[in-house]
Amino acid sequence: MAENKETSGTVSSHADEKRSPVDSGDPDQIRAEIEETRAELGETVEALAAKVDVKAQLEEKKEQFKGRLQEKQDEARATAAEVKEKLFHVTAHDVKNAVRQVPARVQQRRKPVLISLGVLAAWMLRRRRKRRRDG
Repeated sequence: MAENKETSGTVSSHADEKRSPVDSGDPDQIRAEIEETRAELGETVEALAAKVDVKAQLEEKKEQFKGRLQEKQDEARATAAEVKEKLFHVTAHDVKNAVRQVPARVQQRRKPVLISLGVLAAWMLRRRRKRRRDG
């Protein structure tokens, strides 16, 4: 409840602290306040309209997605071009050398290779058993 009593010479009412242009009676000040309020209201209405315009929101999301997709396509093309360039320079001699190195590399990584083969064998057995059970 607003208090309009004077306390030691000052008015303690909140309404008196902020005087509106209507209270002053100045028509130019009132018009300016009306224009400012209209502008604020217009911005608020536009913001609300944008929030409820699902079609526009979907269109914006679609455009964002298309932009990201285009970036990924460009990256994939660049990577493919690099791989193609590297493969173009690979010769039969390079392939033979790589094949010759396989046994030595398996020996160097014997434990991880054996573990991988064991996991693969276990997976294949489980899959086979499941097929027999389900089929």
